[in-house]
Amino acid sequence: MAYSNSQKEATARYNKKAYDRIEIKVKKGRKKEIVEFAKKKGAPSVNSFIVSLIEKAMNEEDT
Repeated sequence: MAYSNSQKEATARYNKKAYDRIEIKVKKGRKKEIVEFAKKKGAPSVNSFIVSLIEKAMNEEDT
């Protein structure tokens, strides 16, 4: 089943309303290492891996 332009646009509108974006920059070549490391740790995505690390650090700060 194809992903239509209207579906792409609807998804983009939803994401813009529902999420904030944070951009990070890493040296060339590091992205591949990070992706592989996140997979090795069982994360479904690099984004979820990074968010979980941030949440863990913030929870440690609260205790």
